[in-house]
Amino acid sequence: MSQVVVGPGAQVFMHFNVELPDGSVADSTRAHGKPARLTLGDGSLSPAMEAELMGLAKGDKKRFSLAPEHAFGQPNPDNVHHMDRTQFAADAELSEGTIMAFTAADGNQYPGVIRSVEGDSVTVDFNHPLAGQTVLFDVEILDILAKEA
Repeated sequence: MSQVVVGPGAQVFMHFNVELPDGSVADSTRAHGKPARLTLGDGSLSPAMEAELMGLAKGDKKRFSLAPEHAFGQPNPDNVHHMDRTQFAADAELSEGTIMAFTAADGNQYPGVIRSVEGDSVTVDFNHPLAGQTVLFDVEILDILAKEA
């Protein structure tokens, strides 16, 4: 029996670290003790990320970097919103750098980072916190479930 490798439609269980160019770890499944489960081809991963994982087998480890356009994208100015202070709870902690969850009209929640507070105007950035960054992925393949034929 041949060894299962990552291919189109495969479910991949893996640990990963996302590191910034300065070496700091932005996210880590290892830190949470809970591996990620991803399905190739479902649109949750960029084509460049999928290309890096293709052909890896259980137990394989790999480090690779992705440019912003292949990772979390470039910051979009349309994702920065100016909101009125009255739209927040009276006791909300509105300081620069605070990350808050916002509920959209569709009921989904989105994280936003408070960029500035000036009088009654609060600037909230809904871009991914890693947008515009080149990131380094350190992955370890734990298991692979090949797509059913």
